[in-house]
Amino acid sequence: MKSPDKPGIPAPIAALRLHRAARIDDAFLEWRAQRGRRRGLQATVIPYTGYGSTTWVRVLARVLLTKPDLSRAATPAQRVRGWRSFTSIPVVGAEVTITVGAETHVVTADRGGVVDARLAVELAPGWQQITLQAEDSRPVVENVFIVAPTVRFGVISDIDDTVMVTALPRPLVAAWNTFVLDEHARTPVPGMAVFLERIVREHAGSPVIYLSTGAWNVAPTLSRFLTRHLYPSGALLLTDWGPTHDRFFRSGRAHKATNLRRLAEEFPEIKWLLVGDDGQHDEELYGEFSAEFPNNVAAVAIRQLSPGEAVLAGGRSKPEEHATRISWVYAPDGAGLLQQLDAIDLA
Repeated sequence: MKSPDKPGIPAPIAALRLHRAARIDDAFLEWRAQRGRRRGLQATVIPYTGYGSTTWVRVLARVLLTKPDLSRAATPAQRVRGWRSFTSIPVVGAEVTITVGAETHVVTADRGGVVDARLAVELAPGWQQITLQAEDSRPVVENVFIVAPTVRFGVISDIDDTVMVTALPRPLVAAWNTFVLDEHARTPVPGMAVFLERIVREHAGSPVIYLSTGAWNVAPTLSRFLTRHLYPSGALLLTDWGPTHDRFFRSGRAHKATNLRRLAEEFPEIKWLLVGDDGQHDEELYGEFSAEFPNNVAAVAIRQLSPGEAVLAGGRSKPEEHATRISWVYAPDGAGLLQQLDAIDLA
């Protein structure tokens, strides 16, 4: 159903009582979209890795206006990168057709062009492929990881300062890393790829979720970084950039807390290894989650920032006693975390 007041925008989106900043942002995006279409830009689906069970799948993607020759030159994920990804034009309320096997589903993108939809489907465990298409764009294929009903272990990992050194909390450093620094210059945290890969290898069929406060705009860059440095494949759960419907700017903390709770509810039989760092709110978030869902946490592994990283991050917390049966381990790198976890039964 379309809104009579805002042509082309679905009623559920238009009906929200938007924050003033969001209304200004929407008006600006609408102007840019109209201008972009007059210049010949076309809707393109940027797919992201999803996950699910044998009875449902969570599909993640974004619909942007891009040049028509994009599909002939390279995949969207290869071409939309760096600061350019923040100047891309989202297609608000775009209708996306998702093909899973012989079934097709039509979903609607949100006001940031983001598709985050849960579909009832039947798929075999392991890596599967789905197809997405918006308007008259070329179909794109993306992978989804289907968790077997017998799996009882999974990994949820932060990205910034956990697997990749970014010193994100400091605004100027964050801006430099996001908009300026070449992706090849980004530094992986020593030993973290080996640490995660070994944990996943020892628990066959385990899902890997990278939960970050980063924006969907940088998803292609993050995916390439993780692949280049041999991190295990997994779904990215990021946030939309800019104002939300009820506040001036997105809440990264709320984004993490919401998705942690959602994963616990989606996979009630799975115990998660929670991996983060001591430079942001990971310890507090993981502590709250462990208290609320103690049966869904296998252990918590916290990477300790170096003194220099801690200064950039605005300080660091100290290891504290946690009033829980769940094991917490601390180390400055992946090798140290792995050594401590070897003594813990994560089965």
